[in-house]
Amino acid sequence: MKVVLVAVNSKYIHSNLAVRYLKAYTKDLDYNCHTMEFSINDREERIVEEILYEKPNIIGFSCYIWNIEFVKKVSTLIKLIDSNIEIIYGGPETSYNPIEFLTENVGEYLIEGEGEETYRELINFKINIEVNGDNNNCENIKGLYYKSKEGIIYGGNRPLMDMNNIVFPYEAEDDLKNKIVYYEASRGCPFNCKYCLSSTTHGVRFLNIDRVLKELQYFIDKKVKLVKFVDRTFNCNKTFANAIWSYLIKNGENTCFHFEVSADLFSRESIDILSEAPRDMFQFEVGVQTTNNEILRNINRTIEFSTIKEKVLELNKLKNIKQHLDLIAGLPGEDFNSFRKSFNEVYEISPEELQLGFLKLLKGSQMREESEKWGMVYSPYPPYEILKTKNISYDELIILKKIEHMVDKYLNSGKFYTILNFFKKSNKFKDIFEFYYELSKFYDGKGYFRRSIASVDYYSLFVEFNDFIKAGEKELLLDIIRYEYFSYNNTKWIPDFLRIEMSKAEERNIKEYIMNKNSIDNINKISVFKFNHNIQSFIECGEIKKTLNYIAFINNPIKERIFIQENDLKVQ
Repeated sequence: MKVVLVAVNSKYIHSNLAVRYLKAYTKDLDYNCHTMEFSINDREERIVEEILYEKPNIIGFSCYIWNIEFVKKVSTLIKLIDSNIEIIYGGPETSYNPIEFLTENVGEYLIEGEGEETYRELINFKINIEVNGDNNNCENIKGLYYKSKEGIIYGGNRPLMDMNNIVFPYEAEDDLKNKIVYYEASRGCPFNCKYCLSSTTHGVRFLNIDRVLKELQYFIDKKVKLVKFVDRTFNCNKTFANAIWSYLIKNGENTCFHFEVSADLFSRESIDILSEAPRDMFQFEVGVQTTNNEILRNINRTIEFSTIKEKVLELNKLKNIKQHLDLIAGLPGEDFNSFRKSFNEVYEISPEELQLGFLKLLKGSQMREESEKWGMVYSPYPPYEILKTKNISYDELIILKKIEHMVDKYLNSGKFYTILNFFKKSNKFKDIFEFYYELSKFYDGKGYFRRSIASVDYYSLFVEFNDFIKAGEKELLLDIIRYEYFSYNNTKWIPDFLRIEMSKAEERNIKEYIMNKNSIDNINKISVFKFNHNIQSFIECGEIKKTLNYIAFINNPIKERIFIQENDLKVQ
């Protein structure tokens, strides 16, 4: 018997934990199990072709809000081609309306909730049929829905499993290079947020700490670039979290680790430990959602923003951890002005990334049950995103979506920091929200939301925008754009609007100066550009100094920057 477990990820670089867990949990059984991973950007026909090439008897699909429509199309095509192939569904998108889902779609089985033990029992059942000819039904398999002549049969609720019975889902031969690898050290969440499916189960279960450290060492030895913990609140057990952070700081080498954390739970001991972390080893994702305490109470969150702010600022001072803060638009009771206030307050604490999410009313969530109370209208199609509420209109949410695009492109990319700082210091805007709002309107007016634009256009837009709002300081802005552009783009091609003429002799003189002062063995690694303002001074203390200077960009192999003042050249 051959089973193919299929994951359809939202991006190619993602990997899927669920199908790996199922395969690992049944690796001692006498059957052929194969996992296949695709992305939603693949064509359905290509996926069908590749799956059927494996000649499976059974296909299992891991189902989420981002792939469910895709999975339904693929499974329908497979059944049209070969009706003898049986299909199993599992995952959060099928666990909360299983009877309806199985009734409306092709396929024979649906696994509810945690899948490892239910899947194992189902495979054992199928093996017994194949080996012994047993034809008993599977009505005693807890957590399983299946189609029969009598209709859809349910085996009953399955208790949550012991986390330590889970089998490590990665194998020695796995190629994890250039992949985002997911890892789970705990299941469950101590909080009860109404919009989240974690609120439907209570309590948190942890893996044995010694096992966790051993498994993390596997990723380090494999030289995995990024490991994302999927734990809902990683630091809810401070002793557990501190032990893992301490181990990674000592042994983590060049692997980066991403955690979802609750900022209010950081203890003095945790922050002291984290202060020893190498720069960029850790990334923290902090759910703020809103800074309005009344709205927080509406969604069952008891954490006040003042506490989050205090801890985030304390971590900022360490200058070694990248912080990603989340806001959610469309929360119950929150209007446009309240969200604007939240945006300004979160932006002010300077996260490296700020994500503007939009409320999704997930199947099985308490928020969906309360939707009428709050006048919520949401899409009936995955991902069930909010369209409007009695407090915020559809048009206002569209404005926020356009602002979200600007924030994601310009702030979260990390490539426009100095440009953004230039406009933040401008007196043209009441607050930073207004800047992004006006920028999004200008961007929209250029038609950029409706078509792809070249990389250089993202920079030149600021020159036009600055002229449009009459902010002045155009020469300074051009210098800042020149600096940002050459920091993150090819220095061999210079856009016309950023060009400042420099003689060959002048360029050679500066390159020789740099080579004498630095251990650079190849002059071709150096690119030099002239500036009319001291960019270093503006970056470090916000001072505007008009003075001739140069910046050298060194590809060695990571791009480095060397600031050279005109006086430096005179005294050599």
